[in-house]
Amino acid sequence: MNHTTQITRTRTVTSADGTPISYQTLGAGPGLIVLGGSLRTSQDYLPLASVLARSFTVHVVDRRGRGASGPQGPEYDLGKEVEDLLAVQEETGARLAFGHSYGGLVILETARSSQVFERIAVYEPGIPVAPLPTHWMAPYRERLAAGDPYGAFVHFIRGSGGAPAFVAKMPHWYLRAAMRVGFRGPSWQRMRPLLEANLAEHGQLAAQHGRLGAFTAVTAPVLLLVGGRTPPASRAEFDVVRDTLPHATLESVPGLGHFGPEGKKAGLVAERALRFLR
Repeated sequence: MNHTTQITRTRTVTSADGTPISYQTLGAGPGLIVLGGSLRTSQDYLPLASVLARSFTVHVVDRRGRGASGPQGPEYDLGKEVEDLLAVQEETGARLAFGHSYGGLVILETARSSQVFERIAVYEPGIPVAPLPTHWMAPYRERLAAGDPYGAFVHFIRGSGGAPAFVAKMPHWYLRAAMRVGFRGPSWQRMRPLLEANLAEHGQLAAQHGRLGAFTAVTAPVLLLVGGRTPPASRAEFDVVRDTLPHATLESVPGLGHFGPEGKKAGLVAERALRFLR
């Protein structure tokens, strides 16, 4: 089913610090919360949600700092994200959760301290096993302050560790020029306002290094999904995450990379999640 044919209802809940958190609801059945990654809004996960909605009432959250939700705020940290998720969970009664990347980290951090979820599926959650590079953050912040979002984004893709090696070696000026030509569509228009939030979120990701053992407190069964095209070094780190979580199963989804839960192939991820969550 194409996500454009789904009827979605937008609702808002108030988090513990008064921040409004917006979420889109579609489908029918047991409640399932979907939480996305950095530089993404709920719109990016509607193709995934439309498949999940065949079996569940799906609540796709706009995390703070995006969509109709309130700003991150000056005291932003991972704990604020946990409060937001708990507010949505209490409002919806959902006992199932799916998280991608940073959203996966938020769900597992929530499950670590609160037994609100019966089953959890995460796709490449942002739990760092090795230290994350942070050298890109200062020039990224400087470019944002100078009103140069393309320049900031180039620092991110070259420095954060996710780009192919040949891209990371390209000159900054060349990549910036290429971005200005190639990144103009709806995807960039959704991403551009999220660049500030992206910096804060990656700061929180970097701060999680050394906390891996804390996730032994997650008692819910977890399906850990990894893209078959994800680099071997990253896949090895997810093996470590699987071995840390007490009740985790790891599955590889062939042909997908880190952004598997988005776009045209999102259904492949949704089908794996459905089999586990039903």
